Amino acid sequence: MSQQVAAVDTLFLHERSDGDFTLAVERDGERVMHGRLELKETDAGPRPARMRVRDGDDEIPRPPGEFVEIARRATRIRISEQTNRGQRDRLRAMFSGYQLEDKVKAVRTCRYCANAGRYSPLTSETAIKADDEYICPDCAYRELDREANFRGLRSGAKDRLEDLLLEVQDLERIVNLLSGQLDPDLTKFDTISATTDEIDPVPVDSLSLHPGIQSKLESRFDTLLPVQSLAVENGAVDGRDQMVVSATATGKTLIGEMAGLDRVLNNKGKMLFLVPLVALANQKHEDFEDRYGDIANVTIRVGASRISDDGNRFDPNADVIVGTYEGIDHALRTGKDLGHIGTVVIDEVHTLGEEGRGHRLDGLISRLKYYTESRKQDTQWIYLSATVGNPEQLARQLEANLVEFEERPVPIERHVTFADGQEKPTIENRLVKRAFDTKSSKGYRGQTIIFTNSRRRCHEISRKLEYDAAPYHAGLDYGRRKKVERMFGNQDLAAVVTTAALAAGVDFPASQVIFDSLAMGIEWLSVQEFEQMLGRAGRPDYHDKGTVYLLVEPEGSYHGSQEMTEDEVAFKLLKGEMESVTTVYDESSAVEETLANLVVAGKRAKSLNDRMVGEVPTKHAIGKLLEFGFTEGLEPTRLGRAVCRHFLAPDEAFVMLDGVRKGHHPYDIVADLELMEEK
Repeated sequence: MSQQVAAVDTLFLHERSDGDFTLAVERDGERVMHGRLELKETDAGPRPARMRVRDGDDEIPRPPGEFVEIARRATRIRISEQTNRGQRDRLRAMFSGYQLEDKVKAVRTCRYCANAGRYSPLTSETAIKADDEYICPDCAYRELDREANFRGLRSGAKDRLEDLLLEVQDLERIVNLLSGQLDPDLTKFDTISATTDEIDPVPVDSLSLHPGIQSKLESRFDTLLPVQSLAVENGAVDGRDQMVVSATATGKTLIGEMAGLDRVLNNKGKMLFLVPLVALANQKHEDFEDRYGDIANVTIRVGASRISDDGNRFDPNADVIVGTYEGIDHALRTGKDLGHIGTVVIDEVHTLGEEGRGHRLDGLISRLKYYTESRKQDTQWIYLSATVGNPEQLARQLEANLVEFEERPVPIERHVTFADGQEKPTIENRLVKRAFDTKSSKGYRGQTIIFTNSRRRCHEISRKLEYDAAPYHAGLDYGRRKKVERMFGNQDLAAVVTTAALAAGVDFPASQVIFDSLAMGIEWLSVQEFEQMLGRAGRPDYHDKGTVYLLVEPEGSYHGSQEMTEDEVAFKLLKGEMESVTTVYDESSAVEETLANLVVAGKRAKSLNDRMVGEVPTKHAIGKLLEFGFTEGLEPTRLGRAVCRHFLAPDEAFVMLDGVRKGHHPYDIVADLELMEEK
């Protein structure tokens, strides 16, 4: 007998379709021989007739006696249970004739492996159902990988599907996920549990605020919510600067309202409540008017003032000014007198980390602090956010006391399923209907926010939904947006379809969030943006849980500049850690903020730059301002003031200036600006 099979662990036999047997010989878990065996009937019973061993693509005949020697040397002999009972009996009879019956056992094996001459026993833990039979995980992975490659799935998505395959043990069910199947047991990625920190609630009647705001609070609440109680314990109503980090719907906004209104009514200065988006400013303004309009004058200042500064709706002498960052910054850049500011509330302060917008908030905070300090105003600063990856560091940079609260009021289930852009609206329709047809224990229907990457797509999806739905984005006029908000609040809409406008906290009590796209515009979401958006799912007074669905397009992208694909991004977001909030300055943003600081603070601009969260290369920026003709020394020129007033980046200013000098039509100048932005 050859040395190759001198020591044998396992001899394995499996019936072939032609009636012969596939055989495999293993030593130390490795296959050392495979081929085929043919039996013949003799007077003594079944015996080996012919054995052929595979050698590459060839089959080499070997003497039948060699098979008997292998069987004698084998520690165990295994017969596939998938072998026909009559054929199993023939094999047992043959081995019995050689007194080897004690080594023989029928076992369930993977047919795919058996046909290929591999011994792969199956257990209840490893057997994967495939059609009407069971196969081993390796073969199931190969089948799944073939389907995944056909769909264009990347490694992150494949890893998740392989984990699910071993968990569910049904190949067909997992493959169906690639076609938008919505079995919640399969699509569920994880559950973010509801958590409650043990904090003694502060009774509202113990606050000792001004009677005007005290009575308002007592008519609404007996005790404060945990994050509000924690903020009060850390000096929120005693004038201490705070950065409050807590999940969506935990009650952060009321902290700013309590502190600001108390100071207003005690003649300690007005309150500025600042937000990143016009839609959010409009909603906050309306809320404050309804809630506090009888005890304080409320006005609004939004970014539209940058184009038409006619003072429409804005009263600089009001007790409460609700504004966008840009709206208040414009007032500072143009020298408006905002009066005595007692409280500044910066909502969504994580915007400091956003590319393209973060530097403007950074500059606004520095300029606003200069405004209050230069007038010797005792101003309290309160910063609010649900998502900050580096809260301790950011609180130090903002010179604020950190109040961090980990509570999540309701659990959130996160689901992933796969679909291309054509299939997504169909899946969204099913999810919206399923949610709206279900009521929570509090008696509210499930309602959905669908996030997508363009205004056009908002309208496209909302038209395809069978239940009442509406698009909602910054391109709609104020009246239409308010109508959508009101209808959603009254449960007259099953869904709203939106771009990033809702991510920053516009108050829609949704139970479900669907990501039609993981991009906003042409940029993939960051983990922070993703967490902010999924945090809209589930409200403690309305829902028992929140549900989030990521509809992932394998190999999908939304712009040629995107290096990753949507399936890669999905699992990066689900598994990723929150990014640190840092403001990064390139040359353009450094020039813009330094110019604005010069316009507002003159020669003290360097001190404004130095206190900003991001590192501003001041000397280089001033050199560029001189080179561009935006300043003469440290004095802004007329051109510089115009550029500052309209929030123009230097390259935008030069495109406009060049177009004006050459007598181009305004439409052509706008087209040039659009082209520049695309590039």
